[in-house]
Amino acid sequence: MSVIEKKLKDRSNSVCELCGNPHDLQVFNVAPNTVENLEQSILACKTCVSQIENPETTDANHWHCLSDSMWNENLPVQIVAWRMLTRLKKNDLLDMMYLDEEALEWAKATGEGDDGEGKIVHKDSNGNILLDGDSVVLIKDLDVKGANFTAKRGAAVHNIKLVWDNAGQIEGRVEGQYIVILTQYVKKTK
Repeated sequence: MSVIEKKLKDRSNSVCELCGNPHDLQVFNVAPNTVENLEQSILACKTCVSQIENPETTDANHWHCLSDSMWNENLPVQIVAWRMLTRLKKNDLLDMMYLDEEALEWAKATGEGDDGEGKIVHKDSNGNILLDGDSVVLIKDLDVKGANFTAKRGAAVHNIKLVWDNAGQIEGRVEGQYIVILTQYVKKTK
């Protein structure tokens, strides 16, 4: 167990900070953050994480918990609650929430709540929409700058992360190294 996970378990009394589930807990880094730290991560159950990362699987019944977690004293929990309330269009609850300007900017960093105009959408070479956590396969040999190796065509890249400010880039681990990959050279496998 990492130090951050232990601190998050202490902070949350070993339950999901969103729904209160005590099972299948994991550290969830609140995007666009990619590094585990107490100020930008939450402890969440597998169900919550799956629905956060895959909007098409969102079950509104699971998220009744947001009416409580939106009042959590920890900012990363508030940010995720705001994003999910926005996705579920729970404007009555959103109207009760207050986030200062900097926090609201963080909450909107993933494009959640955008009306679609200007929203960054990541697509693979076939036009399939890519989401955080997806798996892709390289469709071309890629020379990796600064790493002195070539990522071979057909190499699988699991658990990708989207580059939130650039629709043409994702991040993933290839041959043990975390690299930026252009979306035009990948094909979604899930």
